[in-house]
Amino acid sequence: MAKSAASDLDLSEDTIRRDLRELASEGKLQRVHGGALPASPAVGALLARTLIVPSEKEAIGRCAAAMILPGQLVFIDGGTTALQLAKHLDRQLKATIVTHSPQVATALSDHAVDVHVIGGRLFKHSMVSVGATALLALKDFRPDVFFMGVTGIHPEAGLTTGDAEEAVMKRAIAEASGELVVMASSEKLLAASSFVILDANRANTVLVPDDTKEATVRQFRSMGIEIIHAR
Repeated sequence: MAKSAASDLDLSEDTIRRDLRELASEGKLQRVHGGALPASPAVGALLARTLIVPSEKEAIGRCAAAMILPGQLVFIDGGTTALQLAKHLDRQLKATIVTHSPQVATALSDHAVDVHVIGGRLFKHSMVSVGATALLALKDFRPDVFFMGVTGIHPEAGLTTGDAEEAVMKRAIAEASGELVVMASSEKLLAASSFVILDANRANTVLVPDDTKEATVRQFRSMGIEIIHAR
């Protein structure tokens, strides 16, 4: 990327690399091997993230909620889209929900589902439990499906998030689960954050906004990932 940009702009590669470093330090992009990718705004504070494409997150949450079947053991991640999933879950559904998000658990308090809450150190940015205690508690569960939130999903950079401990937790949940469904609103598509959770092809399904262009998801489809447009 630096070489081609230098040629296109008639600048030195050193100048391009310096500019990329400065932009990365300002949080405007994520450096990767050979260049850079857009930095995801989803690494911002939780309250601020609720204001980013709320209609997309509601549609994705509703779509995810409809995928949960009676009798399943399902792990729901934390974050703004996961909270929409909880809010749109059928109140009479008989299933078991495991979560490390106190907010998701509270949203399900008047539902028929059986709720198990994973404890640990509270990571306030996403309002989820992380750390050794949370990982130890996770060993008691083998979810049928994990509905994962990410801050970035890219064919090469993979599934990423903005915190190392959160990445470890998400990875452990995914590895314990039978199926991985990634919920990705538009600001997360083809973006990247600092910490890798898993390679993109580990996702079985990715839920995207209804108006997502085919060019955006073509590489994910080529990996065998099912793409569902949330209407």
